[in-house]
Amino acid sequence: MTIKESPEAAARVLAHALEGEDLPDSFTLLGKEWSLHRGVFPGTITAATEVMASVLPYPRGGSFLEVGCGTGVISVTAALSGCSHVTALDINEKAVANTAENAERHGVADRVRVLHSDLYSALGPEDRFDVVFWNVPWTYVEEDFPLTTDLHGAVFDPGYQGQHRFITEARPHLADGGRLLIGTADLGDQERLERSAAEIGMRVELLRRVRRIEVTRVMEYRLLELTAA
Repeated sequence: MTIKESPEAAARVLAHALEGEDLPDSFTLLGKEWSLHRGVFPGTITAATEVMASVLPYPRGGSFLEVGCGTGVISVTAALSGCSHVTALDINEKAVANTAENAERHGVADRVRVLHSDLYSALGPEDRFDVVFWNVPWTYVEEDFPLTTDLHGAVFDPGYQGQHRFITEARPHLADGGRLLIGTADLGDQERLERSAAEIGMRVELLRRVRRIEVTRVMEYRLLELTAA
């Protein structure tokens, strides 16, 4: 499957998330049970959430920011993995409620702050983190592509404007020595991502590559880090 074909594949995944009558109220991932609210992208439709939650370098004793928290699996896992302070952001209010419920469910509500936010908009200038991460909607579509539901933004990134903003607006929220990480897949358009990074003097480095056999193909998930060029 090529980048050109990925919008059609993404549309099929999105249709399942929006209309699938088989979606449960909870799911099992990483050996734990998680609540799933309708209108939130399920963490098990692809292996992306499992892979990223398993390979992220959580800063033990430090602070972790997740953009686009969804059901909250990664933010909760960060707290369970020793992060002292976790902030989870999502533009979808249903996802905010879902993440808060899962933080409570797994006993880390005191360490996981969940905010309704368009990327960094809900953060203050004092909010700085040792790790900033987004498991991005990697499907490229043209800038005029309509995001007609909350879940469209979990799958499609028109013009890669979201990823561009994630990179270019991150610096005020990185602690000294802080790391900026992106979770994506081989369906993503890495050349566009690299151009966004280059505009502010950064480069994209591959930290981890994990392959999973899925229904239609072998998917390659990638954990990337943005570093000074």
